[in-house]
Amino acid sequence: EPGQEQNVHDHSDQDKFYFVLEGEGLFTVGDEVKVAGAGMLVWAPATIPHGVKNQNAQRLVILMGMAPAP
Repeated sequence: EPGQEQNVHDHSDQDKFYFVLEGEGLFTVGDEVKVAGAGMLVWAPATIPHGVKNQNAQRLVILMGMAPAP
């Protein structure tokens, strides 16, 4: 929802991806911060701090996956 945030965190042994289905999010991966919108993929390798924030008035819908499974 607008204003929601997943705080920056990491996973010691799992890669994570975010695929943006709707809206636009501000994604942090390591030292990089970038905006990603519908149809874009954001990759966060294991051990690299990552998070996402919805700074917009519209809903941000993402498909997220981790490997290996937690």
